[in-house]
Amino acid sequence: MKALILAAGFGTRLLPYTQHLPKPLFTINGRPVLDYAVNNLLDAGCTKIFINAHHLADAIAGFVDNHQAKEMMELVFEPVILDTGGAIANLESRLADDDFFVVNADVICDYDLSYFMACHKSSDALATMLVHDCYRFNTLCVDPAGSGTGIVRHFSQAPESGLAFTGIQAISPGLFEYMPPEKIFSSIDVYKKVCELGKVSAVKARQFYWRDMGTPRDYRHTSRECLAAKIFGVAPSRICDIDIQAIAGDGSDRQWFRAGYKGKSLILSDHGICLDAAKNNNGTAQLNAFVNIGNHLADKGIAVPQIMGHDTISGQVAVADLGSTHLADHIRGMDDLEIIQWYQQVIDRLIDFSFKGIEDFNTQWTCQTPSYSKQMILDLECKYFMQAFVTGYLGRKAQFDVFARPFSHIADNALIHAVNGLMHRDCQSKNIMIHNGQPWFIDFQSARPGPVQYDLASLLIDPYVTLSRAVRDQLLNYALEKIGLKVSLDMDAFMHAFRYCCISRNLQMLGAFGFLTRVKHKARFEQYIPAALNGLENRLKNLNEPALADLTQFIQSLQGDIT
Repeated sequence: MKALILAAGFGTRLLPYTQHLPKPLFTINGRPVLDYAVNNLLDAGCTKIFINAHHLADAIAGFVDNHQAKEMMELVFEPVILDTGGAIANLESRLADDDFFVVNADVICDYDLSYFMACHKSSDALATMLVHDCYRFNTLCVDPAGSGTGIVRHFSQAPESGLAFTGIQAISPGLFEYMPPEKIFSSIDVYKKVCELGKVSAVKARQFYWRDMGTPRDYRHTSRECLAAKIFGVAPSRICDIDIQAIAGDGSDRQWFRAGYKGKSLILSDHGICLDAAKNNNGTAQLNAFVNIGNHLADKGIAVPQIMGHDTISGQVAVADLGSTHLADHIRGMDDLEIIQWYQQVIDRLIDFSFKGIEDFNTQWTCQTPSYSKQMILDLECKYFMQAFVTGYLGRKAQFDVFARPFSHIADNALIHAVNGLMHRDCQSKNIMIHNGQPWFIDFQSARPGPVQYDLASLLIDPYVTLSRAVRDQLLNYALEKIGLKVSLDMDAFMHAFRYCCISRNLQMLGAFGFLTRVKHKARFEQYIPAALNGLENRLKNLNEPALADLTQFIQSLQGDIT
């Protein structure tokens, strides 16, 4: 038995990603979609599989050359795309000796193809289409509509009463007689003529899994479903039983989902389609950092959610479900003593994050920069503040270069007495979950070697939780005591770097709030700007550092721009 897999198309609905990777090679659970089609056909008894190719044909050829069943596969290059019907007619001399399959390369389907071919052979149809009820694509009129098999009458049925073609078909050699002489044509145009003779049948599929992956949204959704099914151990035909619901995200572009099945749950983080060549390097880098750093931290026994699986190209990562309670929500309404007790637990685990996490850490896992360096402070905190907050949010024309010296001073002093370990980089209360009575760190993809002082600053000047000065001082003293048990500590030097880390963190916060408000249109972050700006002004004043006088005066002048 033979088959043709249609893989020549441009994948226009998946642009711009398909400019760099042909749609059949997009992955589900780490396997190309084309591989699923090949294996389904092999399982059905096919001994020869043709794959037509045109767009990025070399990539398809590479797939064939490296497949374990390459002896049974043959690439058919089309210098000009022949469309679905022309692709079939092009292989008439190779396919005309028996009934054969034709399948699309861009769908995921688990239907029993052996049974499907048996249904075709038992009929007198020239072509049999595998159909199902999918409202988005319901255009076929099948008579009788409610039966398992029927005759296709026409292709213009209303969605309410029509059925959808899955892209899977069985064809008898007799169909070649009805194909036009021109080389480029659609198989559907042939079927429309042949169905008038009652020679196109349909098998209606039930209790099976089918997904079209033609658009980025459909592809990512399919990948989420299949990743959750793999982790839950759910058969493809029961994937519909998995409940996947969107949940509130954070300031990043990632989307978040909770998947549930029979009392079990997991969290899915959608980083977006990740193809380096498609100028999505940051998305790819963040996903790889998230996975590699997350696995490393879990191996070190650090309190992070287990990474349960991922698919790089679709950008999906599955992690253990830690619930929905952030530290900021958990401590709401508590008195100072209770807040201190919870924050002491966080600090204990943060010290583990820093000192255990740095052991065997590979800086190649990091995204943006391999460490917290002076250049990173200048670019990703100071310039970010000037560009995203001062100019982007406030509309001021001030340039970074005007304050190059004070910014350089801030960067130097944040690092000069750094106690280095693995820094989280965004260790604030929204990135700390309370689960089973313990704090857990999430969103660790920006981790890199750097000062523990920076993470302490992120925690203690957190915009989402207003800690009193007395509580902050007590927690800082607690942290100093605990860190002093790990390394030899000069308290004054540590505090010097801490104060400057507070300033660099404060600059980053304001840059982020400006960017999220103006560029990402996430208005909920704007409410934190006044307090963050006041905090920056007060920290600069308290330092009373002559080298920062001009910057301090400038920050004071910004207060009048906040309404």
